[in-house]
Amino acid sequence: MANFQDSYLSGANIDFIEGLYARYLEDPSSVDPSWREVFERNDGIGRPIYNTTPIEPPPAATPAKGGKSKAGGAALALAPVSAPAPQPAVVHAQDMGLQARVDQTLSAFRLRGHLRAKLDPLDRPRPPLEHAADLGMVDETHFSTAEMEQTVESANVFPEPRVKLGELLGRLHRTYTGSVGVEYMHMLDSERRRWLMRRMEYTENRTDFSADEQRHLLTKLSYAEGFENFLHTKYVGVKRFSLDGGESLVPMMDAILEVGGDMGLKEVVIGMAHRGRLNVLRNVLGKTSAQIFSEFEGPLNPQQYMGRGDVKYHMGFSSDHTTRAGQSIHLSLAFNPSHLEAVNPVVEGRTRAKQDRSGDTERTRVMPLLIHGDAAFIGQGVVAETLNLSRLRGYETGGTLHIVINNQVGFTTDPDDSRSSIYSTALAQMLDIPIFHVNGDDPEACVHVGRLVSEYRQTFRSDVVIDLICYRRYGHNEGDDPSFTQPAMYEIIRKHPTVRTRYAQRLAEQGRIPAEESEAIKQRCLKEFDEALTQARTESQFKEPSALEGLWKAYKGGHPEDSPAVATAVDKETLRGYLKKLAEAPEGFSVHRDVERTVLRKRRSMLETEQLQWSEGEALAYASLLAEGYSVRISGQDSERGTFSHRHSVLHDVKTGEEFVPLRQFPTGRGQFQVFNSPLSEMGVLGFEYGYSLDVPDGLIIWEAQFGDFANGAQIIIDQFIAAAETKWRRLSGLTLLLPHGYEGQGPEHSSARLERFLNLCAEDNIQVCYPTTPAQIFHLLRRQMVRPLRKPLVVMSPKSLLRRPEATSSLNDLTQGSFQEVIHDRVEPAGVTRLLLCSGKVYYDLVKARDERKDDSIAIVRLEQLYPFPGDELAGLVAKMPKLTELFWVQEEPRNAGAWHFMYPRLHTLAKAHGQGAVNVDYIGRAEAASPATGIHQTHNLEQQLIVEEAILRGTKNGR
Repeated sequence: MANFQDSYLSGANIDFIEGLYARYLEDPSSVDPSWREVFERNDGIGRPIYNTTPIEPPPAATPAKGGKSKAGGAALALAPVSAPAPQPAVVHAQDMGLQARVDQTLSAFRLRGHLRAKLDPLDRPRPPLEHAADLGMVDETHFSTAEMEQTVESANVFPEPRVKLGELLGRLHRTYTGSVGVEYMHMLDSERRRWLMRRMEYTENRTDFSADEQRHLLTKLSYAEGFENFLHTKYVGVKRFSLDGGESLVPMMDAILEVGGDMGLKEVVIGMAHRGRLNVLRNVLGKTSAQIFSEFEGPLNPQQYMGRGDVKYHMGFSSDHTTRAGQSIHLSLAFNPSHLEAVNPVVEGRTRAKQDRSGDTERTRVMPLLIHGDAAFIGQGVVAETLNLSRLRGYETGGTLHIVINNQVGFTTDPDDSRSSIYSTALAQMLDIPIFHVNGDDPEACVHVGRLVSEYRQTFRSDVVIDLICYRRYGHNEGDDPSFTQPAMYEIIRKHPTVRTRYAQRLAEQGRIPAEESEAIKQRCLKEFDEALTQARTESQFKEPSALEGLWKAYKGGHPEDSPAVATAVDKETLRGYLKKLAEAPEGFSVHRDVERTVLRKRRSMLETEQLQWSEGEALAYASLLAEGYSVRISGQDSERGTFSHRHSVLHDVKTGEEFVPLRQFPTGRGQFQVFNSPLSEMGVLGFEYGYSLDVPDGLIIWEAQFGDFANGAQIIIDQFIAAAETKWRRLSGLTLLLPHGYEGQGPEHSSARLERFLNLCAEDNIQVCYPTTPAQIFHLLRRQMVRPLRKPLVVMSPKSLLRRPEATSSLNDLTQGSFQEVIHDRVEPAGVTRLLLCSGKVYYDLVKARDERKDDSIAIVRLEQLYPFPGDELAGLVAKMPKLTELFWVQEEPRNAGAWHFMYPRLHTLAKAHGQGAVNVDYIGRAEAASPATGIHQTHNLEQQLIVEEAILRGTKNGR
């Protein structure tokens, strides 16, 4: 029976089964014999099978590993109740019809009760629902007065096996149709579903708070409301994106931390947008009021922040929070831009990095907490991308606790115009998780839900969603008038008392906390704010975010020239040993015959020839870094094998399916090698890897695009985080992007990594943009990224055809000496050069071939392997050695309006002027301007490539154009 209950007799199938059962009661012959047998064999009385297994009462909560018992603590105060002994099924024939309707009603409450719950603090009627015929069962009107007095089976809602129907329905109403509505019956995991059922039904989905707990809750509300009121009067019209109307968020978060602390939680990484952010900073993370007020006042010397910094409601912060039980939890609020929900995967990546670093394999010590807006949660695609990461082995974090601050309006857009679903949280049903909807004007219900979901997350390591339904007292910002677009709603809000006012009044009426005491708490808050403002105005607390602390002490940002040069070469015998290991599989491991031939056998032959291809230069970089104690993590679509089947970092036994990862033979110390095939997502995965890099400065963190232009789907992460974080937030990252790039006739979408977009972002030495063309260059470049203390994002235009091009090889000796060459000089004698062709990437090999065929040593072809930071001094020195130089051309495969031309143009003119030995003509050679990056016709591509090479080599000759 248990197996049935865990499969088709649960969750979303309840509607179907109830219908079958109703038909069975009317006429057993009307249902399929297989179903008739199921109903008949269940104690012989025809009761639905999913109501027969006793649901145990809630046991004393078991703490997570490393935690302590919550009995009597901050978790739900559930008194132990003995499980009812199984009762013999004795149901008289005249009772069967009533019991059937009771069972249907019970299922309807559990499944549809949230649709009857009183969730809107503005008490507006809910819109009529279509296609919810069973919603009428969430009621008692279909029972007579006499029936309400009859005893029926309690179905484990009560410890007693039978109770009066009226008592049963009363408890169901209080559990499912009060201030909390819960969607959980869709969950396929019966263990988690029953756990929630017990927790909610045995407590009527509420907590009996002590007077001390209520005083604590009122105090939290008083600080939350008082903070917003104070800012509203002292900084009139200044944007702050207040929490007014949603103040219950503060005690809710406090409750989450209290329970989490008791269950072993040591750190929480928080991501949220601007709504309520300042309030959370002050009243959850403990940022001082004086510091926040100083940010409103501004710096004493604005000039020193020209081009730097960010608005106060984007800033991050970290602190150590102590729970009332004395548990310490480190809180980190991630920096984020205005692009809603973009911070979500960043928080997940940071959390995973912290878990990996600390050995939190159970994923209960570090938790991600994401606070969303209602319109953004349903509207932004990155939310779905991030949710999809939750159960993937390379990205799971043990469950994210989501809170949606549901203002019931998105800027000026009503819900009817912003979503096609009943709830803004509908997207979360893509996961097998519960969703709690709670009325923000019932702070005790909010705290109760906060406690419950915190316990749920720590127990099951699963995502969970809270839909905090509230309102926005002012407009989208404090200078906006929302009555322009929602006049009726804001007329209600104008007259609506605050959450704190309502709660204080309720406590006074109940005789719990006198009105005088509530007022004293309020005045104490205001006094603190007044004192903090005085302090901010007399002694400014304005300061930049802290940086280069903790893990980051050994690293630096700023100018690359301020970082010492480092050796990236590795001893030859050491490299030969690494290559030998990379060429072997374990004894008895059946490697795919093509992988054996093109990877392992090839590497064994390289031990003889010592001529390496790209994949070996890359793999040896990883092996050497791992052996030196660094971690390496590679993530992207098809990254295990590589889009172009060059990497094969994971070998698969063709007989058993067993996996072997050769690079896992090398790590020492804390280093580890990880490689993951990502989901088909760019923004979510790149954001995750960026977040991971923020907490692993001693690891080479790589995101690889399947094709370079797929990075388009992650442009927000690139623009707002990778390129700007150091300038805006003083946050460093050593994240590396591998973006396959090159014109080989594969069409508009598989040719360009949009090099021009990255170069447009370059300023203040913020990122590195490189285009290496040999295995030795990628070896030294990847090692330089780790070995030197500078931490800057690295954008690599990685190869496609160059992976196996015969000319694009390196000697093993090239890895044992030298370093990454930002500029690779030509072999021709500079003194005789009249034409200098500067280029990047694979076009170099086409140019050299054509030049060498003509044996023209007056043409020098120089590779620019690092475009940014621009190696201007080295190029100027090279040009100075060319007294006969008259032509300086930039040659590229990309169209004129793409690639590096617009970046290079002013820099080439600077070089020409610095030549000082006669006029030098600067010009462009490449494809014409084009709206599309590349042609999709292979023959046309070949013709275009031929014309570029001909113009570069033959221009000005009798055969040239």
